[in-house]
Formats: sequence, C-alpha cells, structure tokens
Amino acid sequence: MPRVDVLRHPATSSWSVLPDLGAALAATSGGSDPEGTALVAVVGADDALSDTGARTALAALGVTADDVLATFEPSTSAGALTTIPLAPGAHAVRRVLLVGVDDGSDAAWRSAGAAIGRATRGRSRVLHAVAGDAGGQALVAYVEAAVLASWSSPRWTRKGPTVVTHPASEAVVTGTEEAATVAAAVARARAQLLARGLSMTPSNTKNPAWLARQARAVAKQSHLDVRVWDERQLAREGFGGLIAVGSGSATPPRLVQLDHVPDGATAATPRVVLVGKGITFDTGGLQVKPVDGMVGMKTDMSGAAIVLAVVAACHELGVAVRVTGLLALAENAVDGASYRPGDVVTQYGGRTVEIGNTDAEGRIVLADALAYADAALDPTVLVDVATLTGAARIALGRTIAPVFATDAALGAALEAAGATTGETLWPMPLAQTYRRALDSDVADVAHIAPGVGGGAVTAALFLREFVGDRLWAHLDIAGTGRSDVDAGTSAKGATGFGTRLLLRWLEEMA
Repeated sequence: MPRVDVLRHPATSSWSVLPDLGAALAATSGGSDPEGTALVAVVGADDALSDTGARTALAALGVTADDVLATFEPSTSAGALTTIPLAPGAHAVRRVLLVGVDDGSDAAWRSAGAAIGRATRGRSRVLHAVAGDAGGQALVAYVEAAVLASWSSPRWTRKGPTVVTHPASEAVVTGTEEAATVAAAVARARAQLLARGLSMTPSNTKNPAWLARQARAVAKQSHLDVRVWDERQLAREGFGGLIAVGSGSATPPRLVQLDHVPDGATAATPRVVLVGKGITFDTGGLQVKPVDGMVGMKTDMSGAAIVLAVVAACHELGVAVRVTGLLALAENAVDGASYRPGDVVTQYGGRTVEIGNTDAEGRIVLADALAYADAALDPTVLVDVATLTGAARIALGRTIAPVFATDAALGAALEAAGATTGETLWPMPLAQTYRRALDSDVADVAHIAPGVGGGAVTAALFLREFVGDRLWAHLDIAGTGRSDVDAGTSAKGATGFGTRLLLRWLEEMA
C-alpha cells in the first residue's frame, strides 16, 4: 500500500451523518468495536438532569438517565467532560462522554467540540449525538473544533512525517440530515490542518523550492491552475524584493500563483487575490535574531501555507468567485551576498525601497507580490496574510489579530467572518500620521520607521504603497499564528489562524 502524505492529506476522522441515533447504535452493535466506540451527548447550563439531549442518548442505550446523571453530576461548563463507563457486553458502546455547553453560545459549542476531539483520539468510532441540541452555526462550530483538536503535529522519523496520535477513525453525527453542513465544516477544518502541517515542517526540508513543489501537488489534487517563478524568472521580471531577501540563502526564492476558477466564471466574476508571506526560515539576515527569537521561525511561512490551503479548499466548498493565491517564498539567511541595511531595492513595478532592517524581510517579499497583483491581475479585492510584526503580538496577544483595511466594509466583513469561526480580528487604523516616518532621502520609500512606535501600523502603511487604489486588507498573524500549548482548537506550534475565516468570507461573497 502506498504511503499517504500526511502533510497534503492531514489525518482526520471519516465524518458522516445518520438522522437516527438508534440506527447508528444498531450499526455499532452489528460489527463495530464497542470497546473503541464512544457516544457523545451534551449537557447545558439550565439543569443537566432535564437536558433532553443527554436523556435521549442515555435512553437509546437502555440506561436509566436519572440514575446516571444523579450519580455522575456532569458539569455543564463549556468543554467540561464527564466520562460514564458502561458494563462490557451490555451496550453498543462502553463509554458515554457528556460534555458541557454552558449557555449554548457558538463559543461554548466550539469549546465542547475541542474537548471531544482531543478526548476521542485513537478511538475506532465516535457517535456525536449532539445535533438535536446544536442548531445551525453551533453544529458547525462543534464539528470544526472537533476536527482541529483531534489533530496533532506529525513527528519526523526516518520514514518522513509520521502521525503519532491519530484522530478517531470514524465520526458519525446523529439527529440531523445536514450532511452538506457537516461536510463543509470538515473541509474548512481540514484546510486549516493542511496549513498547520506545512508550517510545522522542519526548515532543512522546507525550502522555497520544496514548498513550491508542494503547491504544485496540492494544485493538481484541488483542480487549480498553477504557475511557479524560479530565481532567474524573478530576476528577469523585476521581483527585486524576493531576490534581495533570498540572496543570502543557498536555496533561492520562488513565487507561486494558484488560481481557482469556478464553473461558469466570466470576465465579470469578481476576483479575490490572497497573498501569503512565505519565509521558510528567518535568521533575521545580517541583523541576526537572538537565539530565543529564532526558535520557531520555521513557521514564518504560515501566511503562504494558509493562502495555499484556502485556495485549495475553494473547489470543494463551491466558492463562486475567482480566487488567486500568491505565495511569496524565500529564506532569510546570512552569507556574503546577503542584502544589507542601507541597500536600495527595486520592487516589482519599479518602486525603490531603502532597507532599514534585514529582519523586516516579510514586508519586502509581500511588496513584490502585492505590486504584481495590482499591476497584472486586476483584483476586485486584495488581502494579505503574514506573521509580520512583533508589535502586533505585543499589542493584541496570541488570540486576537489586527486587521488593517482601506475600506471599512471590507474590514467589517472579515471581522464578521472571524466572529463566526472563532478567529477574532481587531480593526486597526492606517494612521496617516505615521506615513511621513517612511519617507526616505535615497529611495521612493523606507521600509521601516525606526523610533516612532506603532510597528504594526507602519508595516501596514508600507504595504499599502504597493496596492494602488485596490480594496485591500492586511492580516498580521504574528501573535495568533503560533501556539505554545496543545489546548482548545490548537495543537502546539503553527495554528493556521485565518484559514477558516477567509474561507467563510469567500463562501459568503457570491
């Protein structure tokens, strides 16, 4: 049997829907492994003893609900788990997991799904008897969270990336006929896992050429058109930013373009261009980072991984607008050819930039891709995603990302999508007061504004120089793109923050 690529095909449960819980239990009794099967039900904030979902699930097993609920007194706090073991051989399952959903908000359902996804890793079958209590968006939040939390980062062995902790083999949602809703939730979460796996790949494997090859493979399986520029083509066509940042590396830069074209698209179909920062490792360049700051820099290409994952999911989710992804890929390394502070770099389109700090390389590669999108692709909307500034992390921490937008309605739409998926965005100003700090005596614009503060703002203002008059938004995920713990919907490492947000926004655009 050929080995499955666990990066391009992240490990997830096989999800399905059965309207009737009794039928699902009968199927389990008829051949599935009761020892490896769990039944999940929920308890709400009012009174767990009167919770209809838990009662129905227990009654279907032939268990006296009042006795069980009174004995175990399950917590109703969001995500709190109560495990009820059942006698072997007496029931279709050996364990019932009661999970609290507190006030029944989408956030509470997301916490519940995350707790269940993590608790059921390694099981053969999980029956999610939750749909009778979760309506609409709550069910989506639950399923997405369960998929995300069931995943753990691969381990790199002599055989390559290997899954160590597997999610449940099969997951069945009962009490609903909304198979399409469940399938879409799984697809969004699986896209986020694709972004995570690529971001967690060690950088001695993951250089720009390797990531471009992964993009080609993903494009083939996802019905996308793809184009890749190598270093000679980049130099010939004037992508000076990518060439400058990659000049100190033994592995040259790449630019990748991926195109989703929906069925029936015409010239009038809106085109969204997504741009992702893809620094496959960031030493800081000649202005080298301290050791602590360099740890984790393999995830500095998360923006590119997210954009790749989003465009790849568009066909499966039926996104009705044209979507182009640009992956700006380079390694920021150190040798005698490295770009220097004080250099003047000519970006795509001819605009010159004075380099102030070689560790602010992300905005340089993004500038090339944004300028190309503006000049060559005629986007209706232009959005970039990047682990860009420490200032964003300092300002908003690790759970909220700043969004900068040239149009209030665009920013609000992205914020609303984030509220739906639990990926919170906070609007930040493109404060013109800071713009003069980017003036340069030797070039069209300076690429950093030392000594004025507002580092996330000045970075966004720099990027705005390259988008022309386009509707444009910038997501700085430097804080939210990485997690130090395995908790909630995140595994330790790259989070893929923004993947589901962008997909929901695109799905709602048509």
